[in-house]
Amino acid sequence: MEKRIIVFGASTSEKSINKQFAIYAANQLENVVVEVLDLNDYEMPIYSAEKEEKHGIPQLAIEFKDKLKKANGFIISFAEHNGIFTSGYKNIYDWVSRINMDVWEQKPMLLLSTSPGERGANSVLNFAYDFYSYSNKNIIGKYSLGSFYENFESKEGLKNKEKQRELLELVHKFEAVI
Repeated sequence: MEKRIIVFGASTSEKSINKQFAIYAANQLENVVVEVLDLNDYEMPIYSAEKEEKHGIPQLAIEFKDKLKKANGFIISFAEHNGIFTSGYKNIYDWVSRINMDVWEQKPMLLLSTSPGERGANSVLNFAYDFYSYSNKNIIGKYSLGSFYENFESKEGLKNKEKQRELLELVHKFEAVI
């Protein structure tokens, strides 16, 4: 049986560096089918209990959840807006959590973040790690890459060998459990 992972940048930016970073991490895996999701394909009305009551759960939320169910694990790289999740990602999460509160199906997760700044979206990464650790005991680790444009090249990946070694260590740990 083939192993399948879902990968995405938790951002709706068309030039998302977090999506690039998540794909890079996933490409370090061997013998795994990688499915990259674009959150722009799952744009839905802003969640509210009234909208859910009136219209039900959007088909796009159901499709997103179905993809999560079929995966063996997830690599997510979080963009940071004002220290927290982007609104596009949070809205998808809110809708999917209405289908089943166990959004991640207790499957292994590798959490990443990056930003142009030297902190590398560390605030949202720490928040995500703490938040998801409460409901999913299979979070393999977290990794933040600061100063994305100085430390990452689209063709060669991570320029700094120490940073690359740290990320690969987590990726191989993730690969061992999916």
